[in-house]
Amino acid sequence: MKILVIANNAGGLYGFRKELINGLAENNTVGIAVPRGRHFEYFENRGYEIFETDIDRRGMNPFKDRALYAKYRKIIKEFEPDLIVTYTVKCNIYGGMAARRAKIPYAVNITGLGTAFERGGWLKKLVIAMYKIALKKVKVCFFENEGNRKVFTDNKIVPAEKCVVLPGAGVNLEEYPYLEYTSDSTCRFLFIGRIMKEKGVEELFSAARRCKEEGLDCRFDFIGGFEENYKDKIDELQQEGILRYHGFQNDIKPFVADCDCVVLPSYHEGMSNTLLESAAMGRALIASDIPGCREAVVAGENGFLCARKDAEDLYRRLSEFIALDPARKAEMGKSSRKLMEDRFDKRRVVAKTIEEMMA
Repeated sequence: MKILVIANNAGGLYGFRKELINGLAENNTVGIAVPRGRHFEYFENRGYEIFETDIDRRGMNPFKDRALYAKYRKIIKEFEPDLIVTYTVKCNIYGGMAARRAKIPYAVNITGLGTAFERGGWLKKLVIAMYKIALKKVKVCFFENEGNRKVFTDNKIVPAEKCVVLPGAGVNLEEYPYLEYTSDSTCRFLFIGRIMKEKGVEELFSAARRCKEEGLDCRFDFIGGFEENYKDKIDELQQEGILRYHGFQNDIKPFVADCDCVVLPSYHEGMSNTLLESAAMGRALIASDIPGCREAVVAGENGFLCARKDAEDLYRRLSEFIALDPARKAEMGKSSRKLMEDRFDKRRVVAKTIEEMMA
């Protein structure tokens, strides 16, 4: 069988899907349509047929999107796949439309609802309408949490019988090994993600400032690239000693190893891979009580959940964690690792995904 994988980011494919793609390639021929970027060479070097595809990930230029759809149709005609697998909104919509028109079975992965669903209004209605067209003949639609699945079935985008909920992409437990807590009286919080409003950075800025004003013994480290214009704000907060910003990092492991708790007050997620990876390494979590975050947190056992868009509640959870003794924090970290082993082992997630795709 020939399988075409369509995605918007080679780094994301490498970080979260390489085990799945390599598994599919054991008994099939795999092609990949993706923009050139970080880790692009990994797939080239493994002998996959690569179709370099430019995508304006966040833009809404109809001419560029029409060109993307045409590009997918051309790739499909050239590669002649027996199955198409897509990831992320634009790839799901335009790749799905191209697969449907070519009458080739296709599997779509909803890795998050995206900004359109968050903002609502006409943009949400447009995306829903486009998804209905793209997914009308879908073979299987994968979701990373039950909340996202319900949104799609409630809006009659996909019938329930074609939906499969997976525990995200899972986490590679060998690649992210458990690490003991290091002794340090200062409580160390870490944010990992794009620096943008929808990741809850404004609430975290506010809560971190209050922690400093209240004299709590803690520090905040941020890693991630700027998705929106927060550089001046970050510079200001660094000068005030409220946080330390380390920019984008290819390897998050040293930063996770050096923290007590990973914090993600996001507004929406498919499944937060940074939470899964940090939990696998044995770190406690504080995250928004939303689909895509709450699955990784058993409140009171391996961390705390906070109300979405609520800086006050986030501060309460941060201060509650700071007040714990070191032994209790370490217990939370061990609970995080056990949860990953029990529910999120990537080997089982990959096996389940391939089983559903090939059914």
